[in-house]
Amino acid sequence: MTTPKITIIDTGYANLSSVKIAFDKIGADAKISADADDIRKADRLVLPGVGTASAAMAKLEERKLPDLIRSARQPLLGICLGMQMLAEISEENLGEKDPEVKCLGVIGSRVSLMKTGDLRLPHMGWNQIEIQKDHPLFEGIRNGSFFYFVHSYAMNLGEWTAASCAYGASFTAVAASGNFMGTQFHPEKSGAVGSKLLKNFVEMQL
Repeated sequence: MTTPKITIIDTGYANLSSVKIAFDKIGADAKISADADDIRKADRLVLPGVGTASAAMAKLEERKLPDLIRSARQPLLGICLGMQMLAEISEENLGEKDPEVKCLGVIGSRVSLMKTGDLRLPHMGWNQIEIQKDHPLFEGIRNGSFFYFVHSYAMNLGEWTAASCAYGASFTAVAASGNFMGTQFHPEKSGAVGSKLLKNFVEMQL
């Protein structure tokens, strides 16, 4: 069986090396690139991200990547902010007059500041996911597994929600719509269960 070639899209707003190391550990063939040919020819795409949605989307626009990402037909995994950028709209447009930023729009969701009650933000640390639907990402992963989160904004629940998490209110922890999917948590920081999820992504058949 040929090892799938993975392109980790260089968003300019992510700890790219830690994501690549996580794929290296499971024996995956992964490279970091913002080159259009590398993105088109990859068997799998990964969209990582940290920081704010407005800054990250501006960087994608600067690199002329949004339309290329939207047109992807291979499995694509967004991680943390990378997942949020798959949404229609994010409210994380800090320092701007317009409180919203248009994102990639491949998942028909919205990203908003979390409503956590007395719990502090950011939501940081290990938390459990509740699997809502069968998906190849969850092969061999038990419901209630713990993953590592760091975020203050979250995607709302909807038909795209493959797994949820509760921190104050429930939010989408894993999103899936066709070949586009994402994790709000960091699988590369989530130990053995995170490695298993990445391995499932590499090996999945959609």
